Parts: sequence; structure tokens; C-alpha cells
Amino acid sequence: MVLGVEPLIEDRRDPKRSRVALLIESSNAYGRGLLSGIIDYLRCHESWSLYIPEQGRGDAPSPKLQAWNVDGMIARVENEAIAAAVRELNIPVVDVSAARLLPDAPWVETDDSAIAQLAFDHLSERGYKNFAFVGDTKFNWSRWRAFGFRCCVEASSHRHFEFPLGHSVGAHRQPHLGTPTVPSGDESEESLAAWLKSLPKPIGIVAAYDIKGQQILNLCRDLSISVPEEVSVLGIDNDPLICELCEPTMSSVIPDGRKAGYLAAELLDALLSGRAGETTSQLIQPLSIHARQSTDIHAIDDEIVAQSMKLIRKHACEGLTVTQLIESLPVSRRIFENRFQKAMGHTPHAEIVRVRMQRVKYLLARSDHSISDIARMTGYAHDEYLSSSFKQLEGISPTQYRQQNRRV
Repeated sequence: MVLGVEPLIEDRRDPKRSRVALLIESSNAYGRGLLSGIIDYLRCHESWSLYIPEQGRGDAPSPKLQAWNVDGMIARVENEAIAAAVRELNIPVVDVSAARLLPDAPWVETDDSAIAQLAFDHLSERGYKNFAFVGDTKFNWSRWRAFGFRCCVEASSHRHFEFPLGHSVGAHRQPHLGTPTVPSGDESEESLAAWLKSLPKPIGIVAAYDIKGQQILNLCRDLSISVPEEVSVLGIDNDPLICELCEPTMSSVIPDGRKAGYLAAELLDALLSGRAGETTSQLIQPLSIHARQSTDIHAIDDEIVAQSMKLIRKHACEGLTVTQLIESLPVSRRIFENRFQKAMGHTPHAEIVRVRMQRVKYLLARSDHSISDIARMTGYAHDEYLSSSFKQLEGISPTQYRQQNRRV
């Protein structure tokens, strides 16, 4: 839900200011990014009197919409009810939704083909040969991302899987000015669980958006599918609250909502001032990927090495040693270390240290625990040993790292 619903009183009294409505939800990271971009534009240009209703994604438009008497609008036109209400106003509108229900309006959206390419590259770099996409057939952007991802996988000659079945059938390259008819298939959670169990492992899975990725991670936990050892999961939108609440934390593609909002404001400003030319569509490139634990691994075909990685992730911060690790595996130390080195490119001891150091750095940046407490929590017998190992690997002391990366 969002901010206030009325402009400042002094704004109403200023006839020079354009009155603009923003039908954009702030309940998700992308919507908040759009609003941030609009704010950035207004800080550098003449301001508007803003009307921002309490708007959830796809909600019916406010009954006060006509009474606001606005001069222009930036809107997420997600359904026909919103589209009809906006058309009745007969004012300049910039659409920031993929639904594309106002084909004659200027349109600013994410480049979903570029998002798909970035997602594929991220998983491909981790050595995967099996790829999957989980989408939602109700949304154009999901169909576009699915189609783009499929094209990337097929161009690489690797194996591609998709849920629900038929998700990409009939999909078109972005931009698309209509709503393609796509067989929806069975999208129930039970069907998704059965599909996840049937997939070859290891596999890299892209979710069309973060909440879908969270659902996949929850199902993997319920099905005892190891993440990321058997399945890597990559979301889209990089909503920090969702991604950090996932277990393990979820990697995600970062779309540039801020830039989309800025360009939408720029387009509307041009329309309001009579400077606009032909109607334009602008597709915004994604920024990057925020890598977290759900893709923090290379694809491992060796079952023994995959099993050892699962044990390391679970017990490294309990002071796990290589000797203790091997006691849980059905192979000799020499055979195991050779297989581990071949699969991972480094020793089992180096992997244990890497996992522990990841946790140390997280606690240094995100907590108020003392160095002694952090040493105890990550399997180091003494804080001096932790400090020495940390400085050897990172080039600075734990205290210096905390000062440079403090996030609490």
C-alpha cells in the first residue's frame, strides 16, 4: 500500500503546476523503483502536484479518479477496469505495465528478453546443462521471460524444461501489443511439486518473479531437494525482503525500475508541455544479478561431491574438519579429495573455509556480535585464529571489514 492520497494545499493553489496521478503500487520492489525514478526526475525538473491513491497491483481504480481533475497520469494499467477508467479521462497517460491495454499510449517496460539472457548467463556460468523456467501464464512479462529463456537454452543446445507445460506456446517477442492466448495447464502447487521431483538434477531454475522463486524454495525444502546442490533457484525483481527471508537466501535479477520511472516521467512531461513526438515504446535493460545462496555453487554431477557440499554447508560453522567429513562418505580420503578437486577446482578444506568466511562476513556486516562471539558462532576456537585467517584471505582485519561494510 502506498503514501498519501492528496497533494499539499499550496500545490493546489499554484496554477503553473501540472496535476499528475500515479497509479503505481508500492507493495513490491519494482513498483517502488518506478516511484523512486519519478521522484528523481521531479527533483531535477519542474515539480508536479501528485495524487497517489492507495493502490495494490491490479486493484480497481479509485472512485475519486474523475474528481481529481488531473492533467496527466503514469499508470500500471493491469486490467480492463483500469484501462477503461483511464480512457474516460482523455488525458495524456504513460503506461508502465506489460499488460499493454493502452496500445496508443507511450509505454515504458523492462526488456524481458534481456532479463532472460542475463538469467541464463548466470546459471550457465555455473556449469549447468539442465535449465528450467517457472512462470505464470496470466502475465505478458512472464510469457516474454519464458520465451526469451527458452530461446537462450535452445541456442546453447542444453536441455530445457518449463512449468506449466505449454507456457511459451503462442508467446511472442516483446514488445507485443495484445494479450496472446496461451494454454494455462495445471499450475497448482501439487503439480509444481511433482514436476520439481521429476526434473533431472542438477538443474538451474529461473522463476518469473521473486514470490514464485520463494514458492519453489519452500517446495524444495518440503521435498528434501537440496538447494543449491541439486537445484539452483534464481528469482526476478530482487525484492530484498522476499529474497533475504528465503531459506537459503535467493539470488535475483535486478530490473532497473528507477530508470523506467524516470523515463516515464520524462515522457509525460513532454506530453504535458506539447513537446512529445510520436508515441514511443521504451524497453529498459536490467541492471545485474544480486547473487545469494540459492545459486552459490557450480553444477555438480558427482554424487559424492554433491553430498559433501551439502554436509559442508550444513556443518562448516560447527568446526567441521576434512577428516570428519570423510567419515560420513563411502570413499577413501585420497579418492574423495581427487574427485572434489576435479569437480570444484579447489580442496575440501578450502571450501569449508570459504563457507565459514561467508558467514563471518555476513555477521560482521549485519550484526553487533563481538569478534569473539563471531569466532565461536563460525567454528573458530579463538578470535585470534579467526582474525589471522580473515586477514590472510581478505587482506584486512575483521574490524576493518566491519567498518567498511556496516549494514545495521
